[in-house]
Amino acid sequence: QVQLVESGGGLVQAGGSLRLSCAASGRTFSSYAMGWFRQAPGKEREFVAAISRYSTTNYADSVKGRFTISRNNAKNTAYLQMNSLKPEDTAVYYCTAGTFTQAVMSGTGDYWGQGTQVTVSS
Repeated sequence: QVQLVESGGGLVQAGGSLRLSCAASGRTFSSYAMGWFRQAPGKEREFVAAISRYSTTNYADSVKGRFTISRNNAKNTAYLQMNSLKPEDTAVYYCTAGTFTQAVMSGTGDYWGQGTQVTVSS
């Protein structure tokens, strides 16, 4: 069993930056693909970014060039660096983990965190 805890959300002005963290329990963090999803009010949860256990990354078109996903296996933590934030980035951001990268990217990862709120003001 893996538990995921997100942190780093908050209120930021448009154009600003935030870094989200996802701390994972357990000894097998390095064997999991990690991902970030987000859900805005009244909208479905959508894929943001993923990183494989080999550190291959994938991004949604809407965040390419602005967001960067990374991982630190020694700290059992994944990160989402968000730059040039826009009001439309406002959402609850969720961390997910899974054995297979494609499953994580499709939203069918094995584990999910509780989410952290990101609000971007205009």
